[in-house]
Amino acid sequence: MQIYMVGGAVRDKLLGRPVNDHDWVVVGATPEQMLALGYLPVGRDFPVFLHPETREEYALARTERKSGRGYRGFVVQSSPDVTLEEDLSRRDLTINAIASCASESGADSLFDPYHGARDIKARVLRHVTDAFHDDPVRILRVARFAARFTDFSVAPETMALMRSMVEHGEADHLVAERVWQELARGLMEEKPSRMFEVLRACGALAVVLPEVDRLWGVPQRAQYHPEVDTGVHLMMVLDMAARLATPLTVRFACLVHDLGKGTTPPDMLPRHIGHEQRSAKLLKGLCERLRVPTECREIADVVAREHGNIHRSGGLGAAALVRLIERCDGIRKPARFDEILLACECDARGRLGFDEAPYPQRLRLREALAAMQSVATSVIAARAAQAGITGQKVGEMIHAARVQAVAHWLQTTAAD
Repeated sequence: MQIYMVGGAVRDKLLGRPVNDHDWVVVGATPEQMLALGYLPVGRDFPVFLHPETREEYALARTERKSGRGYRGFVVQSSPDVTLEEDLSRRDLTINAIASCASESGADSLFDPYHGARDIKARVLRHVTDAFHDDPVRILRVARFAARFTDFSVAPETMALMRSMVEHGEADHLVAERVWQELARGLMEEKPSRMFEVLRACGALAVVLPEVDRLWGVPQRAQYHPEVDTGVHLMMVLDMAARLATPLTVRFACLVHDLGKGTTPPDMLPRHIGHEQRSAKLLKGLCERLRVPTECREIADVVAREHGNIHRSGGLGAAALVRLIERCDGIRKPARFDEILLACECDARGRLGFDEAPYPQRLRLREALAAMQSVATSVIAARAAQAGITGQKVGEMIHAARVQAVAHWLQTTAAD
């Protein structure tokens, strides 16, 4: 039995990046031997075990043979005869196909049959073997790594292979769970725009996210969008969201906030009247298809419908501000409302020449919400009950009190 550290831990160590998780491969062992040593079985499709003390994953060396379409169409073989090189050959990229073990001197000894260390120095994302073609999830993984390692390029032969996979329909067999998993991880990388650039370059974006893909080439009014192209604007918004270290909910909302612009009638361009409602409708279908988590879809829906109103909120009076905040459910969910405002700031600053511009709407709406929250609704409800007022009338009284509170805040602000 021989144990090697493999994959991302070796890669990140060579890159000088923090190593958070370790993956191990075990060569020359059987499941029975692993169990006898106290390892805990966790793998359903192939033998994976947890170390009895560290709880890190140890997988028996294995090979994979294509047996059908999609990432599930594999026959996995694991036996003591499978070599380390055979195990590494099934991995996606050369930079992830390096193994390491401690030598007798204590120094790390690399096993690198596919020259991953060389590609790390050259800053290249390159597939290991043509077996890459067998798993369409690898297209998404390459795009995600491009978003993480921003100074790496995709090898021309790897890009050509990815295009071939899309053309032969392999990307059509991606399942929703894996698409969302890779998309969510890619959105949280250092430069998420690169993920979508790679997916566009190989044709996969039109398959997995056609609503997003159709935004490129759609013009916008240069008065508000000096970058003009909607797709270019979207990439700038995503990278602004990364720059501001926003959570996944905000980044997903940024990704889908302008979907409706892709369906604007040609005779209306470059204006996009009513795109907010079209965006919300397209968003609903996208979320159902990819099974997007509820928290992400709810914030994205509000941002899609209201981002234009939030941008224009600097000119709104008290009554309109209260209605806007109520539509965003800001009173009940103030933390979520702040994420909505943050997504709108990313949208406003994700424009050519606006990346350093202030976004006063965010602070203004937060202060308006604070004024609304200062209203003692329990006192109003008690007074209404004493007067025999119930139902909708009580809500109207509370609404009127909130408008009055915001009006007073506006007057105070103007006086200052």
